[in-house]
Amino acid sequence: MQVIAFATPTRPEWRWRIVDYAGETVEESTSVFPTIAAAVGAGSAHLLKLDTVDRSVRVNPYRRTSHLRTR
Repeated sequence: MQVIAFATPTRPEWRWRIVDYAGETVEESTSVFPTIAAAVGAGSAHLLKLDTVDRSVRVNPYRRTSHLRTR
C-alpha cells in the first residue's frame, strides 16, 4: 500500500490517503496538515497502525480493447 498527500482547489490544506496497489482508496484523513511532509508522515504512521496486508490485484493497463470495437 502507498500513502499519498493531496490537496484540492476548494480545500488547499494537505491530507493523506492510503491507496492499495489496485488504486482503490483504503482510508483517508479527516485532519489537515500544513505541508506535504507532515501529511505523508502522519499517513505513514497510520498505515503502520493498520497492520494490514495488501492482497489487491493490480488492474492490467494493457488489456485488450476488442470488446470496445463493433463487429
